[in-house]
Amino acid sequence: MATLGHEELLDYEDEQEETVQHSKIADIQTDHHLEVVGGKKPVKGAYASIHSSGFRDFLLKPELLRSIVDCGFEHPSEAILGMDVVCQAKSGMGKTAVFVIATLQQLNAVEGEVHCLVMCHTRELAFQISKEYERFCKYMPKVKVAVFFGGTNVKKDEDMLRNNTPHIVVGTPGRLLALARNRVLSLKSIKYFILDECDRMLGDLDMRRDVQEIYKMTPREKQVMMFSATLSKELRPVCKKFMQDVRLPFRRLTLEFISYGYDILLF
Repeated sequence: MATLGHEELLDYEDEQEETVQHSKIADIQTDHHLEVVGGKKPVKGAYASIHSSGFRDFLLKPELLRSIVDCGFEHPSEAILGMDVVCQAKSGMGKTAVFVIATLQQLNAVEGEVHCLVMCHTRELAFQISKEYERFCKYMPKVKVAVFFGGTNVKKDEDMLRNNTPHIVVGTPGRLLALARNRVLSLKSIKYFILDECDRMLGDLDMRRDVQEIYKMTPREKQVMMFSATLSKELRPVCKKFMQDVRLPFRRLTLEFISYGYDILLF
């Protein structure tokens, strides 16, 4: 299992920023894979390294912790702290689990409000992500998840949103934008905005326009997470435009499985 060095997550106060910057620059110089990291919201107080901590150290919701244990995950990522992240890792390395666990832990489900929006480029991936949410929230019966994509009856989607509003919505940009334009999908309560395989969506200009229009319908204050197996240098600035207050160098983002370790890199 890969072992990561100990580090501290410090206050993101102005007077501390210079010290943090020097520390992170040293990290970058010793690890050529580690390029950048950012956080939208201040993290108050000093924390032990998140990578050397287990999920039990974070006082997670008991029902979520049960699902995490069932799935065999051991250590959390920075995403669970509410940070904006752009993450690159090979397929099958647990990217989906990173944002599923992070959003379920932070979710305060309010009846009739959509809090989490996850977009991906294919209906197959949308369906897989919705099933992953169902797997991790199996002990959270009040949390409702729904998936929407093109090629299905849009009327049924509209009826579901009107009569049984989900807290977590997964789907493809085209269908989600149509539902939002028709004012049956309300995005005013979105707290988590996630793009899976972001390179596929942002690299396609038509799909990027849909994503941008949807983004503009959401509140300014939210956590943004983007994930991809491949992320070109040309697309990184595009990704960052969706982020707010990305001031600090990016830190390694890791979610470890009991049987082996792997790294998910932030860019």
